[in-house]
Amino acid sequence: MMATLFDASFLLVAPFWLLMIALPGWRVTGRVIASPWIAAPVAALYLALVLPGLPGVLGAVSSPSLEAIAPLLGTPEGATVAWVHFLAFDLFVGRWVYLDARERGITPWLSSPLLFLTLMLGPAGLLGHLLVRGRYRAA
Repeated sequence: MMATLFDASFLLVAPFWLLMIALPGWRVTGRVIASPWIAAPVAALYLALVLPGLPGVLGAVSSPSLEAIAPLLGTPEGATVAWVHFLAFDLFVGRWVYLDARERGITPWLSSPLLFLTLMLGPAGLLGHLLVRGRYRAA
């Protein structure tokens, strides 16, 4: 069950990443990505996955330590919840990167690889965009 959810969860975000990376100038892409609700389906999946174990999760994250967090992530359930968490937040950050790049006039030749980096390595793509955006003024 967890393996199926893990594998299928990417399908909730893949269309949005495809639009932002491969079709950044398409009018439909701009309209779709303008909505912050694109992250809602994967965020809802996260909530559905985390709610059954919420007391244990809250106990671990309210006083975080490696000893408390490692057991949560070291199971198929924990890895799936973490993966869906990454998918939701990376999409939301990717959406911001896409919109900010367009507002600043950053060419898709530069923003699309940064979006791909955000998809693959979240914070690394965000950092790359932050470094690049400093050279461009918002319109």
